[in-house]
Amino acid sequence: MECRVLSIQSHVVRGYVGNKSASFPLQVLGFEVDSINSVQFSNHTGYSHWKGQVLTADELHVLYEGIKLNNVHHYDYVLTGYTRDTSFLEMVVDIVQELKRANPNLVYVCDPVLGDHGSMYVPENLHPVYKNKVVPVADIITPNQFEAELLTGKNISTEKDAVEVMDLLHKMGPDTVVITSSDLPSRLGDRFLVSLGSQRTLMPDGTKSTQRVRMEIPKVDAVFVGTGDLFAAMLLAWTHHYPNDLKTACEKTFSVMHHVIKRTISYAHELAGPGRKPSPPQLELRMVQSKADIEDPAIVMEATVLTL
Repeated sequence: MECRVLSIQSHVVRGYVGNKSASFPLQVLGFEVDSINSVQFSNHTGYSHWKGQVLTADELHVLYEGIKLNNVHHYDYVLTGYTRDTSFLEMVVDIVQELKRANPNLVYVCDPVLGDHGSMYVPENLHPVYKNKVVPVADIITPNQFEAELLTGKNISTEKDAVEVMDLLHKMGPDTVVITSSDLPSRLGDRFLVSLGSQRTLMPDGTKSTQRVRMEIPKVDAVFVGTGDLFAAMLLAWTHHYPNDLKTACEKTFSVMHHVIKRTISYAHELAGPGRKPSPPQLELRMVQSKADIEDPAIVMEATVLTL
């Protein structure tokens, strides 16, 4: 049976960000994807120049009404990423709630894009909307450490803190939480980042079981755009295939990321030449070239199950 995803994300003409980072890999894995572009830009904003348009909440509503009028608003997943406007985000919540009423099994995957490394890169008034309206209706969320701390009001300085933050996020709504990157020290040294995940599963007797995992991710000395969108899409896909096995879903997801980033950085350095820093156009994700890795990733990232 086919699986249908409504992806409400940014769109760029050139490169892979937002819907383009999510749609191609999901389609390769057999998902039908309907895309609504929250913004439509010539390229991502890491370039020197960009032009384009931003979709308003009213325009989003019009597009969704068009889908409804044709009675084709039946989805298994909703996927959202970067947004800068509170009314747009609130409209997304309304749409998710309506779709969940039609299909109680619908899974909402949200990358709560707020900021990183101690500073916000969206307007501050989005924070309470994410905290009070978006996270409570989400089923899977993929914050970084800074976003997880903002949403819970608790700092992370140890693995125990991270587990407590993920438990707080579970209490807010989502059954699956993956903190995509953190400043926690890696057991493999300072060339690795630590990611942590937690999944609550409803058992046949009505109780909830929690699986928690930790992953050590190699650092890459480059700035990529679109990796968060790809990550959320891959976590959607692999949790679909392994709904009660966060360890395997994370290993597949992070392995895809590793293959795409490795291919991208190698190509970027080849284009830039010896001793030269690659430019934003050279660092565009090598998505099409990674099709085989997306479909069947060699597992190069292993997750450790935490016992607490």
